[in-house]
Amino acid sequence: MTLFFLFYLLLYGGIHLYVFYKLQAAYPLSFPAKTIVIGAFASMVISPVMVRLLERHGYELPANTFAHVGYLWMGLVFVFFSTSILLDLWRLAMHFGTWLGAAGLHGWMPQGRMRLLLPLVVSLLLTGYGYAAALRVAPETITLETDKLPHGMSRLRIVQISDVHLGLIVSGERLERICRVIEEANPDILVSTGDLLDGQLDGLASSVERLKRIQPRFGKVAVTGNHEYYAGIEQCVQLTQAAGFRLLRGERFDVGDIVRFVGVDDITGYRGGGSEFLTEARLLAGMENRRDMLTILLKHRPVVSKEALGGFDLQLSGHTHAGQILPFSLITRLYFPYHRGLYHLQNGSALYVSRGTGTWGPPIRIGSDPEVTIIDFVQRDGTRIPPAS
Repeated sequence: MTLFFLFYLLLYGGIHLYVFYKLQAAYPLSFPAKTIVIGAFASMVISPVMVRLLERHGYELPANTFAHVGYLWMGLVFVFFSTSILLDLWRLAMHFGTWLGAAGLHGWMPQGRMRLLLPLVVSLLLTGYGYAAALRVAPETITLETDKLPHGMSRLRIVQISDVHLGLIVSGERLERICRVIEEANPDILVSTGDLLDGQLDGLASSVERLKRIQPRFGKVAVTGNHEYYAGIEQCVQLTQAAGFRLLRGERFDVGDIVRFVGVDDITGYRGGGSEFLTEARLLAGMENRRDMLTILLKHRPVVSKEALGGFDLQLSGHTHAGQILPFSLITRLYFPYHRGLYHLQNGSALYVSRGTGTWGPPIRIGSDPEVTIIDFVQRDGTRIPPAS
């Protein structure tokens, strides 16, 4: 954790130094003005720490204010940094072209204060768009054919939420939007593939109660994500169960003869010295006598075990947020080749990676709209059920 905090300070502090340099170059500041700007930037850098401290000591209103201001600023700064870097690369390319003798390129290079104002205006517009986009939780429907549904059942509807990150930012009206989409989908089963909870957990009673009111006919199941461990695994387990979910921690759970769920803990618990980590390959072993039963693997991270291929019909995962904010999707895609959407794997298995339902950190999404995933399993020779509108 100490190494992570030092890395965070170096990275986020370095971005603020870059922004300060751009500001100073465009508008030379007096000493008092510099002091004010540096103080404001420093407070934004440490705002996530301040939020946790204020939450921990019960100061909910200032924690909420600090969270919304600090994380929205974080999103704006990241977008400005990315946009400004692109502009710097553009200017470098124009300089290189001029050096090679290309005429007329000088006029294509923003000069003076435009080097600050142009990326700033673009960043403000993109941040405003991203804030609105994060509120537009919409259903994402996929239909999969199977011959494993019980006789007489033409469709099984599973609704997946992932990476909700309930806390100071995702609560109240934001959670209500998510719950309305779930209820309108009318699921047979609701699943959560990790990071349902985040931050300080003491003020989540109303959010837990709202989730508890959702009562699919075959129940709700969930697995842990990495943030359940960051927030405190014991309390997260209690809250997840209080919300009505059956939490699968290296377990198998059969819904009658309809569908089998296999759930694994996020590997964060194993790395942190927790109990023995049970892989999906071990959990799926010995199930040859139930190959005719629809099997869903719940695993927070979209990492596929080659040993488990063929042992499950569909793996449901999240974690990537599909980058959440461009251009971070380029980075997350490099680390997680299974990044977003449906992938058909070997031996009849498939994987679906959710873009995430809430937000982590900045309450904005650019290029990665939030989703509530509707998975309709239909009989292979049956009539297709039209997707939810």
